[in-house]
Amino acid sequence: MAEKNNNNQINIELPEEVAEGTYANMAIVSHSHAEFVLDFIRMVPGVPKAKVKSRIILTPQHAKRMMRALADNLNKYERQFGTIVENEPPNIPPMGGYNAPPGQA
Repeated sequence: MAEKNNNNQINIELPEEVAEGTYANMAIVSHSHAEFVLDFIRMVPGVPKAKVKSRIILTPQHAKRMMRALADNLNKYERQFGTIVENEPPNIPPMGGYNAPPGQA
């Protein structure tokens, strides 16, 4: 749990099981008027069903700050390591949900 210190610093605890991270190779972003939902998914080749491994729910304000922070970090990464090449088209699920396209179930 985060605790505020007297000088506006936040002490953040990172539990060991969270520090290990969770691998995801796909994300779906949806929203309502009050929140953004980020579902992180792991797709495995040859397996027709993908599982949501983590769901993060943000306010619109936090989503915008996260977008800016991610863009800033991507720019820094590319300055240090070179341009990130997207060599495969994104695998976008149908808008109605997480069901596989016809013939892939």
